[in-house]
Formats: sequence, structure tokens, C-alpha cells
Amino acid sequence: MPIIVPWKDLPPETLTNLIEEFVTRDGTDYGDQEIPTATKVEQVRNQLKREDAFVVFDEVTESVSVMGKEQAEEAMNS
Repeated sequence: MPIIVPWKDLPPETLTNLIEEFVTRDGTDYGDQEIPTATKVEQVRNQLKREDAFVVFDEVTESVSVMGKEQAEEAMNS
């Protein structure tokens, strides 16, 4: 079962690396305009602060990822 990890509990460098991996992952195209990675990282960091996104640890795959609110809720309820 997935577990929400409080993003504030992660070391700052770990959190930044996790967010960078998320925003540079295939399938995270932001449209026609190219947005700098640093801007994307800051946008995700703000989503975490607003609880519009969460850091989720999956015990089965032993992986950590960033998920949007709806995706995290689905993962927690499955």
C-alpha cells in the first residue's frame, strides 16, 4: 500500500532531486512553450506546499514519486 511521505521531512537536496526527476520524466510535456526545469521544479514545490501534489512511497515497488492530488488519492484507495 502506498504511503504519503511528508515532503518537509525529506532533506532539501533529496526533495529537489525527486522533483527534478518528476518534471523531466517522459510524458510531462507542458505544451508548446518550453518551460525551464527550474521553473517546473518551483511549480511542483508550490503544489506540494498547497497539497495539490504529494510525495508517495510505494512499498511494493520500493519507489518514491510525486503524484498529483487525484492520482495520490486513487493510489491510496486501491
